[in-house]
Order: sequence, then C-alpha cells, then structure tokens
Amino acid sequence: MCRNIKTLANFAPPATDDEIRASALQFVRKLSGATHPSHANEAAFDAAVNDVTVIARRLIDALTTKAPPRNREAEALKARERAAKRFG
Repeated sequence: MCRNIKTLANFAPPATDDEIRASALQFVRKLSGATHPSHANEAAFDAAVNDVTVIARRLIDALTTKAPPRNREAEALKARERAAKRFG
C-alpha cells in the first residue's frame, strides 16, 4: 500500500481529524491513481475522501487494545532511526 499512510490507532493523544483526513486522501489518491483529479472526476474524488474519512474515524474510535497508548514522539524517533539506517 502507500507508505505515506501512517498508523493512527492507539496513540496518546488520539489521531486528529486532520490526520485521518490526510490518510484518507492518500488512500483515495492511491486507489484512483490520481494526485489531483480532473474537473470531471473532482466531485467523485472529494466524496470518496469524505466517505473514507468518516469510516476511518469510526474504525479508529471502535478499535480496542490491551497495549498502552504509543507516544508520538517516541514512534517518530524510531522511524527516523530506521530511515537513517536504511538510507545511510
């Protein structure tokens, strides 16, 4: 799938609406193969982003886990370390 879509579940503080919308936009872009839709497809594209945003929010709010919430800064640091190791 798309590497730009970040995991949003089980974080403290919880994922914001902007983060969820951004992941929905990336998902729809990946499915449609278009970064910016044509004017003819713009309404369908925007409707899909809105629908995916609502469903993603519902999913994230419904998920439960026994694991403690992850820290955003710690996860970002781990990601930077992996990138440094991978790309030198």
